Formats: sequence, C-alpha cells, structure tokens
Amino acid sequence: MFNSIFPKIHKEGYKFLAISILVTFILLFFSKFLGSLFLVITIWVYYFFRDPARYSINNDSYLVSPADGLITDISEKSGPEELRLENTSFTRISVFMNVFNCHVNRTPSSGKVTEIFYKPGKFLNASLDKASEENERNYYKISLSNGEEIIIVQIAGLIARRIVCEVEQGQELKQGDRIGMIRFGSRVDIYFKNKKILAKLGQNVVAGESLLASE
Repeated sequence: MFNSIFPKIHKEGYKFLAISILVTFILLFFSKFLGSLFLVITIWVYYFFRDPARYSINNDSYLVSPADGLITDISEKSGPEELRLENTSFTRISVFMNVFNCHVNRTPSSGKVTEIFYKPGKFLNASLDKASEENERNYYKISLSNGEEIIIVQIAGLIARRIVCEVEQGQELKQGDRIGMIRFGSRVDIYFKNKKILAKLGQNVVAGESLLASE
C-alpha cells in the first residue's frame, strides 16, 4: 500500500521535484495561498514522474502497451520513412499521454533494439495525426524472436520538451522493460504486422500490462 501511495519516481524527476519543493518553502514565507498552490504543483510533479512497477504477461505472442494513456488511433499506415519503411504497410496504434498519466515507456515485446533514430521537429498537440510527421520524435526498431520487427515512436507534445531514451542499439530487452520517457504530455506510436488487434479505440491502457495485439 505504501508503494501505491508513494511510488518511486523516475530519475528525470529529481531536479524538478527539488526545485518545486524549494519554491514552495520560499513562497510559504510570503504567502500561504501561493505556498499552498505550489504545494499542489509539487505533488503533481511527484506523481508525474512516478515510475511504478509493472507486471507484463511475459508472453511474446502478445504485444503490450508501450505507454499509459488513451488509444486515439488504430489504422493501417506506411512505415516511418526515417527508418526506410515508407513502402511497407503496418498496423499503427497511437497512445496519447496527458499530463496526469505515468510517462515511463516500455517495450511491447522481448527483442533486440536494432536501430534508434532521433528526429528534431515541432511541438504540436500530440493528439493530432500530423504530429507523427512533424513533431520531435524518437524511433526504436525492435527485432522480435520470430524474425518480425516492431517500431516504437516517442512523439513530443505541445508542452513536452525532452524525449528521454534509456536503451542502446544492440540491447536485448524483455517484454515490459523500460525504454525511456517523455516529459510533460506526449504520445507513443507502435507499428506492427501480422497480429490480431485486441485493443479498441478510446481504450485507456497501462504501459507494460495492457494487451494491444496477439499472434
């Protein structure tokens, strides 16, 4: 219960939490109202950077969600041209993370990271479809044990200003392992082929646990 109420936080949050706590104490000397307001902000910062334990199904016949949030798109798309996959058709599922969701991203399946590509860009609302082509983003190509590949794309949002990558090219991952996070509101896309879709449009999903697709 203690871990549920006070989950550990991601290392990216330490600086922001320390600044928020300091500002809160300073403001309390001058104004109880402003101090109380920043106390609420401090609590939000703590929970924004939460990094709770997640328990994947540990079955690579399934793909689990790479992010917490709302499924805003399920469609057939060409692969990312940045990875030279524009002539290949994929199923794409988009998960939009608002500022109250946990922002730690996880791998949908076990596999090897064969390519990572960072693309600078704009900071449009991540819920817009064109954010996949215009926003700052980070691509992960992951080779699965059955020879297939999936693509994970971290997409910065309207107020997101940093995409954090925590894995390296050539690294072996287990289903549900952390791959990074995006600070303050964003989206994660997953591209895959030859799988049955289990998720539904408008569904709220949990990173590392919710099932998106199966063989």
